[in-house]
Amino acid sequence: MDALDGLRAKYLTAIKDADSEDALEAARVAAIGKKGEIALKMRELGKMTPEERMTAGPALNALKDEIMSAVSAQKAAFADSVLRERLASEWLDVTLPARPKAHGTLHPVSQVSEEIMTIFADMGFDVREGPQIEDDWHNFDALNIVPEHPARAEMDTFYMAPKEDGTRHILRTHTSPVQIRTLETEGAPVRFIAPGRVYRSDYDQTHTPMFHQVEGMVIDRDITMAQLKWTLEEFLKAFFEVDKVELRFRASHFPFTEPSAEVDIRCDRSGGQIKFGEGNDWLEILGSGMVHPKVLANCKIDPNEWQGFAFGMGIDRLAMLKYGIADLRSFFDSDLRWLRHYGFSALQVPTLHGGIGG
Repeated sequence: MDALDGLRAKYLTAIKDADSEDALEAARVAAIGKKGEIALKMRELGKMTPEERMTAGPALNALKDEIMSAVSAQKAAFADSVLRERLASEWLDVTLPARPKAHGTLHPVSQVSEEIMTIFADMGFDVREGPQIEDDWHNFDALNIVPEHPARAEMDTFYMAPKEDGTRHILRTHTSPVQIRTLETEGAPVRFIAPGRVYRSDYDQTHTPMFHQVEGMVIDRDITMAQLKWTLEEFLKAFFEVDKVELRFRASHFPFTEPSAEVDIRCDRSGGQIKFGEGNDWLEILGSGMVHPKVLANCKIDPNEWQGFAFGMGIDRLAMLKYGIADLRSFFDSDLRWLRHYGFSALQVPTLHGGIGG
C-alpha cells in the first residue's frame, strides 16, 4: 500500500504540474498506459494469492480511476484557459457609444453569379429560374434518369415527407429541372442559363449540402459540339480574364446528354497558385454534352428537327478557383471577418468593358 501511495503522489503531482497537453498526455501514459507503472502493477495481480488480490485489486482500480479523473480535470482546465484567452482577445463591448456605420459587402457567390450572368448575357443567353422543391418528373424522369439510378437514392438526395398518394417531392439536386420547365413552356429554339441553389447529401472541404450551380442550354437546328466548345472557351476566357484557354474534352456519361464530356482546362499549379491558359497541368472544370434525344422528346420537342448542347458548373467552385478560397464550407459559416476579406463592394458591378473580376 505504501507503494501505491507513492505512485498516487507521484502522478497526481505530475498531472498538476503539466503545463501543456503534451506533458499531460506523457504523464497519463507513464501512469496508466499499456506499459505504465499502474498497468504493470495490475498485471502482477495474477501472481498474488486470492486474499492479496481482494485487497490489491480494488486499490489499483481506485488509483487508476483517480488518475483518469485528474487527467480529465486538467484537460478541462486547459480548455478553459484557451477559452479565456480567446474571449479576452475577441471581446466586444456592447455598451460602447455610437460607432462608425458598418459597410456591407457582397458575398463572393453573389458577385460570381453576377459575373457569370454578365458574360453569358453578352453572348445572347437569357436567364431562367425555377422552384427549389421539385417533383420526380422534372428532377429525374424527364432527364432520362432511370428509377434505379444511384442519384435517386436517399443517401444522395433530400426527400420530403410522402404525400397521401405516396409521391414525394425533393430538394432539387441540380438546376436541370429549370431546363425541362423552360422547354415545356417555351419550346425551341432557346438559349439560356439557369443559376440557383441545389441540394445534395454531402459535406466536406469541397462539398456542402447546399451549393450553387449554373447550367446552360442551347436548342436550335444544326447545333454541334464545336459550338459548345467555342461557347465554353469564350466564357472561361472572360471569367478568368485571360487571353486564351485550352480545353480538353474527356468522354463521360450523363443520362441527359449523348455524347457527354467532362471538360478540363489547362493550368499551371506552380508557386502555390493556379494560373489558367498556361502550364502542363489539367483541372476538371465542368460537365457538358449534346442534349439526349429522349430529353427533347419528353418535352414534346422533335429530336429529328431540333438538337442542342447543355453544360453545368458549380458557382462556388468557380469562386474558389478565381479568388483563391481554400474551403467551400467557409462560404456558409457567416463569419464577418471572412466576408470582409473576400467580399466585394456593392458598387462594384461587373461589366465586360470595365472588368469582370474584383
